[in-house]
Amino acid sequence: MHQLLDLFHNLTNPDWINSHGGLYIVLFIVFAETGLFVGFFLPGDSLLFITGMIISSSHTPFDSPLLNLFYWIILIATGAVIGNFLGYWFGWESGHLWFEKKDNFLFKRKHLTQAHDFYEKKGNLAIILGRFLSIVRTFAPLIAGIVNMGKKKFIFYSLVGALAWVSSMTIAGYMLGSNTFVKKNIELITIGIILVTTVPVLIKMFAGRKKEA
Repeated sequence: MHQLLDLFHNLTNPDWINSHGGLYIVLFIVFAETGLFVGFFLPGDSLLFITGMIISSSHTPFDSPLLNLFYWIILIATGAVIGNFLGYWFGWESGHLWFEKKDNFLFKRKHLTQAHDFYEKKGNLAIILGRFLSIVRTFAPLIAGIVNMGKKKFIFYSLVGALAWVSSMTIAGYMLGSNTFVKKNIELITIGIILVTTVPVLIKMFAGRKKEA
């Protein structure tokens, strides 16, 4: 637990990021959060915000911060799309096993049926808006694969969602990167971003459990 807290603390420190792989570590974390199920706890939103702050005063790999902003948005969004497709592929390959699985306390097949119907009607919203919700962005591609959402449809909306998520969070950090208040209160801002993107998901999860009970 102590190591996990240290990791979160370091990921809100631009100096630590720059000295441990630079923004390439951000690229890897975004990929892990969207493609590796163990990455659901990673703070992708706040990390992208901090990425924008770093870019605002960066001259790597280009002399122009604006070119660097465009470069990193494209690169990180690509990593997010590849991560999404990895989760989707795993769900697609293992989908039949999930539908054959017996119901238990944590798993109910009716939820997969409901997910299938939802993705048929509003799968585009699940993939795009799910990018902006912690935990959801990790598991939405997996569910899309399990319920056999069309590959072309998934790739298109995954690309749209990745660009919207990465660009909005990064540009926000880029625009506010020179603000003194933001610099002095980056940890509080990071906690705020995590709460805003996580609390709605937790409320929905617990509300759903109470209805079933």
